[in-house]
Amino acid sequence: MVQAYILIQTEVGKAATVAGEIAGSQGIISAEDVTGPYDVIVRAEAENVDVLGKMVVANIQNVEGITRTLTCPVVHL
Repeated sequence: MVQAYILIQTEVGKAATVAGEIAGSQGIISAEDVTGPYDVIVRAEAENVDVLGKMVVANIQNVEGITRTLTCPVVHL
């Protein structure tokens, strides 16, 4: 399994709505609205990197109110 943090920027005032909509999606461990340069931070899990990428492009980026995402895979060194 591959896990990643997905950092999300949203339109003004949309962070809570975006986090709530993403939270119910398959493969999402957590979705929190936060302060700082990003508005929502999601922790996701997928079978492999390809499935993770498809999840981000097909599911997360299609949520209304999202302007930008940055996917950070977790590595175990």
